[in-house]
Amino acid sequence: MKNAENISVVTNTDSANSFENEVLELVNFDTTNRPRAYANAMVRFHHPFTTKERLDAAVKAGWNVFQFPSEMLQGGDFLSDSGTTTMTAEQFAAMFLGDEAYGTNWGYQQLLDQMGETFGLNTQDYEFYFFHQCRAAEHALFSHMKGDNLIVPNNSFFDTTRANAEANKIDARDLIYEDLKDDPNHPFKGNIHLENLEKLLAGHGSRVPLAYLTITNNTGGGQPVSMENIKAAKKICDKYDKPLFLDACRFAENAYFIQQREEGYKDKKIADIVRQEFAQADGFTISLKKDGLANMGGVLAVRKDSSLMKRYPTLLNDLRDHQILVEGHPTYGGLTGRDIMTINEGLKTVTQEHYLQGRVEQVQRFGNYLHELGIPVVRPFGGHAVYIDIDKFFEDTDMERGDFGGIALSGLLLLKGIRLCELGTFAFGQYDPKTGKETFPTHNYLRCAIPRNKYEEQDLKYAAECIKELYDRRHDIPKAVPTFGRDLSLRHFKARFELV
Repeated sequence: MKNAENISVVTNTDSANSFENEVLELVNFDTTNRPRAYANAMVRFHHPFTTKERLDAAVKAGWNVFQFPSEMLQGGDFLSDSGTTTMTAEQFAAMFLGDEAYGTNWGYQQLLDQMGETFGLNTQDYEFYFFHQCRAAEHALFSHMKGDNLIVPNNSFFDTTRANAEANKIDARDLIYEDLKDDPNHPFKGNIHLENLEKLLAGHGSRVPLAYLTITNNTGGGQPVSMENIKAAKKICDKYDKPLFLDACRFAENAYFIQQREEGYKDKKIADIVRQEFAQADGFTISLKKDGLANMGGVLAVRKDSSLMKRYPTLLNDLRDHQILVEGHPTYGGLTGRDIMTINEGLKTVTQEHYLQGRVEQVQRFGNYLHELGIPVVRPFGGHAVYIDIDKFFEDTDMERGDFGGIALSGLLLLKGIRLCELGTFAFGQYDPKTGKETFPTHNYLRCAIPRNKYEEQDLKYAAECIKELYDRRHDIPKAVPTFGRDLSLRHFKARFELV
């Protein structure tokens, strides 16, 4: 009997395994499309508007996309990926646990613990300063960089980061590999120029309080920075006893590109790559409105033993005073208890492989679709946006750089319910009212930033088709003439135009 029972068990197991193998073989195929990494938990219906109503609104806004009402954007609001994330059900649930206590709220320690886990930090080694968003954190840092003729190098400063540095009389110096600008295949076009970094520190080190590294490089087309480059920059900074800070807004997307593109990282987990990124930093600023997956929040973190303390011995206390004066108690800064809890959940989600794969691949598909339509886009594509090269868009027309074609194109797209952001000759250019001359930046891009977890494929394809229609009619696109604000700082937020 015993033997018979054993034979029966073996036979049943073999049969089950055979059935499983047959079923698995039956569905062992790949598909062109893959399901999204999320399901909709909430929707909001658009309000209907006519093209004429949008035209009236665009004229009233002076053709400035920042001043155009968002409710008219049925086609898609791609102005920014900052704070525009559709939060998860877990984040909305966490909001109900928010503690609005004035001092040492319940979520404070949880957020510190989660930042320690996500970034791989011993939080006891750092001072953390919470702000309502990152530009406030940047302002706090740069406003306490005292000294004459200071220089802060970066791979590329973004608009408000640069503005905060320059408002405090700091030379915000971009150090990028310019020869890679038009290379569609280089995997890490966001890298900081290592030779120029060392040359700057060797020749003008006394003027450099710290070096910055933006991951990913937003200004340069959303391009990632390699781990090799991050480590090499850290080594150079250590050689000259200079702290290296990260502008870490898109740290997880940058880690994804390292995993996918850099030799030796294919089999490493995103979470481990993120910790390697932060292990190279003496401090960081971060907008939690990006890879924090939250709608509000920013942090400045400074290592207590950073060499920055040699230059500014009272810096940590000065920053704490600044935070209390302009934001709030150190345990909440400019954040509500609800914000703190949503950020805590967001930092748990953002390093998950399936989330990042779905996020980045959506941007890649949109970029490829535009490329297939013949639109001149920056390649390879970054993780948060697709950038249209405006110089190439208008290269066979009469449109010149000073005609601000990116402003005109983004203005016309408003009439189709689509909002993009010009990051080119107007946003990063400067006007001298004495000479009447413009100084233009290297890059002249129009950015289509994709909010996280918000849009579906048909939304992106609609936007691409509208861009294609205007590309086919590019010879007829009018010039954008500034009528107000041309000589102002941060002018792209405030200026007004006429299309002529």
